Amino acid sequence: MMRSLWTAASGMKAQQTSMDNLSNNLANINTTGYKKNRIEFQSLLYQTIQNKTVDTEGNPKPIGAQVGLGVKVAAITTEFTQGELTASEGAFDFGIQGQGFFMVQMPDGSTGYTRNGNFIMAIDTDGLTLTTSNGYAVLDTNGQPIKFPADTDTSKMIFDNYGNIFLKDARGNAQRTGIRIGAAQFNNPSGLTKIGDSYFQVSPASGEARIEGLDDALTVSVIKNGYLEASEAKAVDEMVDMIITQRAYEMNSKAIQASDEMLQQANNLRS
Repeated sequence: MMRSLWTAASGMKAQQTSMDNLSNNLANINTTGYKKNRIEFQSLLYQTIQNKTVDTEGNPKPIGAQVGLGVKVAAITTEFTQGELTASEGAFDFGIQGQGFFMVQMPDGSTGYTRNGNFIMAIDTDGLTLTTSNGYAVLDTNGQPIKFPADTDTSKMIFDNYGNIFLKDARGNAQRTGIRIGAAQFNNPSGLTKIGDSYFQVSPASGEARIEGLDDALTVSVIKNGYLEASEAKAVDEMVDMIITQRAYEMNSKAIQASDEMLQQANNLRS
């Protein structure tokens, strides 16, 4: 019965982690470009109570007897499936459709990656810079901040579906600026390290970034101006999973209560 107490306790702990994960998904239901996390469970070690033996007539029994010792959280993975593109009023909002990530310059000089294309044109000391809402510079395909002269008329900027930036001339003709919004892909995007604010960083598990437009083996993502990628978390799905998790937590607590009552009865036995 002591085994059952610890086994049920491991179940409650795992379901609590699951509830924490579901709460985070629900909290980010309106976060642009959010990719929901999925929890994966794994059984713990098994204790052998009886090895393969023979019956009273000497015939071998086909199986032994093993008891599991509970469950643990094996991994919390991120599902990088395509979110719905929703129309936006922002002149510099971009929704990315495909496997790519926008590249941004973090405060420490490193490169961060995000699916949140809610960008703005910021004024700095040397002109205009395309930045995230946090003020981090958006990078082009060469890994350089996207900048324009201070006298650039941003209302004349137009963008194609691959992130190329054009400026209309006096006649209204689109002139190529030679600047393209950078997008990167990864062999294992689930291995990216989350650093908060919808940003990711490269890790050994994700592999190095592969830049679209420079790597011919990649399928180029579509970058649509005037759209944002909605959160992948769906309220109905998360609520159903939350009910299942709550019931599993409750059943494990009932197992602990039953084991406690059985131990109490054993302690009350009289010789």
